Amino acid sequence: MIKKIANRQAIDSPDDDSVNDIPDRKVIAYRGDSQLDEEALRAHLASALRLEHIGVLLGAGASVGMGGLTIKTLWEKFSIEFKSSYELLRKHGFVDENDDSPNIEKLMDVLQIAVLDAVRRDSRDRHELTAAQLDLRRAVVAASILESAFWENPLAVRELPEKLQDHCQLLQKIRGARQPGQAAPWVFTPNYDLAIEWAAEAVGLEIMNGFRGLHNRVFSPHAFDLGLRNTLARGEARFGCYEVYLAKLHGSLTWIASDDDCVIEKSSQTLWPMISAFRQGIADDFGQEMVFPSAAKYLQTIGFVLGELFRRFTDFLNRPQTALIVNGYSFCDDHLNRIIMSALQNPTLSLIVYAPIATISEDGAEVPNQYRALKRLVALKSPQVTIVGGEPRAYFNNLVADLPDPAIFDERSAEIAKMIRELKGVGNA
Repeated sequence: MIKKIANRQAIDSPDDDSVNDIPDRKVIAYRGDSQLDEEALRAHLASALRLEHIGVLLGAGASVGMGGLTIKTLWEKFSIEFKSSYELLRKHGFVDENDDSPNIEKLMDVLQIAVLDAVRRDSRDRHELTAAQLDLRRAVVAASILESAFWENPLAVRELPEKLQDHCQLLQKIRGARQPGQAAPWVFTPNYDLAIEWAAEAVGLEIMNGFRGLHNRVFSPHAFDLGLRNTLARGEARFGCYEVYLAKLHGSLTWIASDDDCVIEKSSQTLWPMISAFRQGIADDFGQEMVFPSAAKYLQTIGFVLGELFRRFTDFLNRPQTALIVNGYSFCDDHLNRIIMSALQNPTLSLIVYAPIATISEDGAEVPNQYRALKRLVALKSPQVTIVGGEPRAYFNNLVADLPDPAIFDERSAEIAKMIRELKGVGNA
C-alpha cells in the first residue's frame, strides 16, 4: 500500500507525482490534518525543542509509572477502601452506580454543596456526608503520595530508582535542548505529587518553584524572574541552563498555610507524619493549601499564590516561538482548557499533545465524546496542534523516549559553528 505522509522529502524531481509516494508507514500522530509517522513525529519534536521557549504540562497520567492513579483507578480504589462512603454517595444519587469513572471534579463540588447545606439545616446526614468528603480527599492524597520510601528517606532519590528514571530523563532532555541565551524550560502541572522535585534532586538540577529561603521557604513571585549562570564561563562555554521552572497550578502536598496567611514550603520528611496521619484517618486535616478537584477551584485559584502561577502559565503561552508538550492530562479542567484554547491565538505557539484516549488511524484522530475539550481541539485541525494518540503509544515513557537526546543538539551546534568558522576563513582569504 502506498501513502503520502507529511514532512517527507522527495528524492527525485518534485514534478513527478510518483516520487511523493512512499511505502506505507504507521500513522501515530496528526499535525493539523497531516499524518505523522515515527520519524516525522520525532523530527517535529526536535524542531519544537529548538524554539525560544519550551515547556511541558503533566497531568495525573504522567505519574502512573511512579504509583500515581488515573481517575478511573482512583475511583476503583475508593469504592473498595472506603466502601461505606462509596455506598453513601450511590445511595444519595451523587454518582451513577453504573459509572466506573465519574467526574471527580463535579462530584466533589456537588458534595461540598451538600455538606454546607446539611450543616446549615443541622441535618442528621451532615456527619456522614462530611465523612464521605474526607474519605474522597484521602483517596486523592493517597494517589499523590507515589512512593512512601521517598517521603521517609529523601536521600533514597540519589540512588536513581527505576520508578524515577522517566522523569529524570525528561528534565535532562528539555534542559539539554536549551541553546545559548535561551531561557530555562518550564514544567506546569496540576498534580500535587513530588515527582518533578525528586527527579530534579536526583540529577542535580535546580528547581525554581517560586519559593525562596533556607529554613523558612516563603512564596516570592520574583523568584521566577531569576536564573542561574556559570560566572567562570565565557563565550561559547556559556551554554545551556542549570535550572528548570516548576509551576504547580493546584498546589502541592508540601505547601502549608502559615498563621500570617503566607504559604510556605516544608520538606517532605517533615510533613510525612501529618500526611500519613490524614491518609490513615487519624487526623481530619493537615493544613494544606491544595486545591482539591472541584468546579469551584477557579474561585480558589484567585488567591495570591495560585493566581500568580496561573498568570505565569498564561504569560508563557503568549510568548513568541513557544512549544508546550502535554502528557497525562485529560482536558477535564475547564480553567486550564480556557487558557490553552485562548493561547492558540498566538500564531507562534506549537502545542503537542500526547493523548492515550485518542485513536489515530489513516482516517484521522478520534476522541470519545465525553472528552469534549480535547475533541474540540482535535476538530480544529490547526497546524499549531499535534495529537499523538493510542495506548500505550501516548504514555509518558514513550514521550520521554521520543524526545531527542541533548548530545544530538550539541553535535549539531558544533557542526554549525565549525561551518561558520570555515566560511569566515574563506571570506577573509
